[in-house]
Amino acid sequence: MKIHNRELLLILFSMSRLLCLCLAVFLAAFAYAQEVPVKFSIVGAKGEPLGAATVTVIAVADSMLTQTKTADSLGRVVFTLLQNSLYIVRASSVNYEPLQINITVKGDAPQFRLVAKPLSKTLNTVVVTARRPLIRQEDDKTIVDPEPLANVSTNAYEIMEKTPGLFVDPDGNIYISSTTPAKVYINGREQRMSAADVATILKSLPPNAISSIEILRMPSAKYDASGSGGVVNIVLKKGIKIGLTGSINIGANQGHYGNQFAGFNLNNSDGKRAYYINVNYNRRNSFDRIQTDRFLSKDTLLQQDAFTTYPATNYFLSYGYSDSLGKKWFLDFAGSVIYQTFDNQTANTNRITNNSNHQILSNSLNKTDYSGNYFRVNNGITFSRKIGSTADWSNDFYFSYDQNRINQQYSNVFSLPFSFSSTGYGSPDNDRNNFVFTSDFKKKFRQNISLEAGVKSSVLSYHSDAAYFKNETGGAVKDFSRTNKFQYTENINAAYLQASKTFAKDVILKAGARLENTNMNGHQVIPSDTTFAVHRTDLFPYAYLSKKLMKIAGYDLRAFLVYRRTIARPGYDQLNPFAKYVDQYLSERGNPALRPQFTQTYEANISVDERPIFAVGMNDTKDIFNQVIYQADSNKTQAYRTYDNLGKNREMYFRALGALPPGKKYFFVIGAQYNHNFYEGTYENKPLSFKRGSWRFFTYHNFKATSTTNIFVNGFLMTNGQLQFYEVSNFGQLNMGISQQLMSRKLTLNLSLQDLFYTNKNDFVLRQGSVSVSGSRKTDSQRVGLFLRYNFGIRKKEEQKLPDAESVSPQRP
Repeated sequence: MKIHNRELLLILFSMSRLLCLCLAVFLAAFAYAQEVPVKFSIVGAKGEPLGAATVTVIAVADSMLTQTKTADSLGRVVFTLLQNSLYIVRASSVNYEPLQINITVKGDAPQFRLVAKPLSKTLNTVVVTARRPLIRQEDDKTIVDPEPLANVSTNAYEIMEKTPGLFVDPDGNIYISSTTPAKVYINGREQRMSAADVATILKSLPPNAISSIEILRMPSAKYDASGSGGVVNIVLKKGIKIGLTGSINIGANQGHYGNQFAGFNLNNSDGKRAYYINVNYNRRNSFDRIQTDRFLSKDTLLQQDAFTTYPATNYFLSYGYSDSLGKKWFLDFAGSVIYQTFDNQTANTNRITNNSNHQILSNSLNKTDYSGNYFRVNNGITFSRKIGSTADWSNDFYFSYDQNRINQQYSNVFSLPFSFSSTGYGSPDNDRNNFVFTSDFKKKFRQNISLEAGVKSSVLSYHSDAAYFKNETGGAVKDFSRTNKFQYTENINAAYLQASKTFAKDVILKAGARLENTNMNGHQVIPSDTTFAVHRTDLFPYAYLSKKLMKIAGYDLRAFLVYRRTIARPGYDQLNPFAKYVDQYLSERGNPALRPQFTQTYEANISVDERPIFAVGMNDTKDIFNQVIYQADSNKTQAYRTYDNLGKNREMYFRALGALPPGKKYFFVIGAQYNHNFYEGTYENKPLSFKRGSWRFFTYHNFKATSTTNIFVNGFLMTNGQLQFYEVSNFGQLNMGISQQLMSRKLTLNLSLQDLFYTNKNDFVLRQGSVSVSGSRKTDSQRVGLFLRYNFGIRKKEEQKLPDAESVSPQRP
């Protein structure tokens, strides 16, 4: 790309120096977290050894990697664990309360001393709670603990909005580092659907259903190559606690419109097998107001004011069952059902004026009622086998079905230049089936080598049938300008192989590649017979290098270098060539000639004690496709919104994050991210050169006022924002909440204030080619909410949660 100015040159020069410096540091020494012996001593409150105590160690990164041993007569037991990794350690002994701690294995031969309390005859349950880190780094992914965010949220979508480092735009797209939206996974499975449909699912999930949020800015070869914007994997809770437990929750929030929800979940486990069920009801409403000014010519202005309401009622059911099938096999089955009814209504006023004399040339009102229901069912079953002590084999079968049944009624009423009205109705129904099979194998060899390999095959079928009619004097007649029938199938077959090697003490090298075969077929039957097909095979390399740099004030400072090549394939809605009517001045259509875009990403980042603090990177994209607006040549009042390959884009970014670790009364996370984009290509067959930089700031604060009272504050601020080619004014959002525990911590009461100063609204400008648009957008984001949750249960073995090992200060020799 051509260097446009001196500032760009300085940025590139500084980045190249930093990358070279990091690479030099990495290559200067060879090390990695190798397997080391870890010793545990289990004693009573008076220091007496607890012989025959049972100790279980579970790898946080992979719960299938579980080891259980019995302590000797002196209460001692030794495990071989992976250095610089997180583990959950559970210990139990007769007449003593069971305990649990989280540890990070550090050093060559670490030792931990576990102190168990005598079992009280009068105390039925003892729960010592500890605050986990809100954000921590684990290899190539960032893991967010959603619990404090769930306390002031009414659904999973709101948790995404509050997660530090993530940004959710008004259309439901989730962004991480890039200005390209991230792919959304649930329980490790990609949700191949539009952002609006994913938002529907997240708004149906209760807030306490999420176990963790995994943010993968640079996913390894194990993950699909689609997603240059990274991956957000939402891991749902499964009934893992021993005994019968559950909770009941109810809540509401109020903005311009009100939202209400209620639900319960039930978990039961005996240690070998477990099942759970989660039921949730959610009734919500919100609005979206978009005001735009678009110049049809130098002296003619179109002013539009669209106000849309989104009332909906959601019913959500999730369920699961897991079982240890002997000593080698493990079964995990999970699924969910969503049913939603909605009745979206839009009123759009349109006025065309002459700027020179302010004469009103046209005045009209469009009304649309978009009602119907959405149904989704998905089920997945996983069979895992442990092969010896060093290998695992997992096979996953997944199926989902989505159904939209819609009734749309519309009317166009003109008052100028003459009185005229037209009405009509239609049913743009669609169905979607998705089948996915995945098989993964992982084995550890001697000399600190791990090998991963797998295959995946997915089949997606999409069918839409939109039948429209116009109301005329003699009755309803077929509206051929809106009637459409479209069929689409997609088959992606993939295989990957990657290996990691540990050198010396603290260098990790992971490299691999993913081969993907893509087959896409689209067929428009009505209004014309149009077909398109894409068949291609691509290779996507991946490389990851990590090195421990030094120890500062007792904290490990690690650096990472990551490279990845990705693909972004157009979806069925972006390929459908049919022109969808929005209003008499705007239509939408897909582009069957749309080509996939390819991105090469380079990133260097640094973390302190598994918490990321700094990253710098670059996304280099070819054949980038964006949503664009073209003005029709035949009629200047007409414009259509579509997608097109525009050329190439080079995006540079850096991200910094600081935090006060949890454990005391107060902790916080604060961060900033800067993105700078350089587009170069063609637009309306003319050269396009576009550059823009934007800042995003985010923060999260937690103050523990008392042992049962927590105060939360979180927010974000975006300056000089960019969404596609739209330049967006400064906007942000500040939220706060108070959480109070009552009735021996069984009842939790939460009060939340969302968008406290109503700053999550923006002005926007689009100046591309012959299109000149400016406007503003605001939503029903300012809300006050109340949330109640009651936990109940009968535990067979009560868990005692202690702080992480770093704050416990384990005894070492």
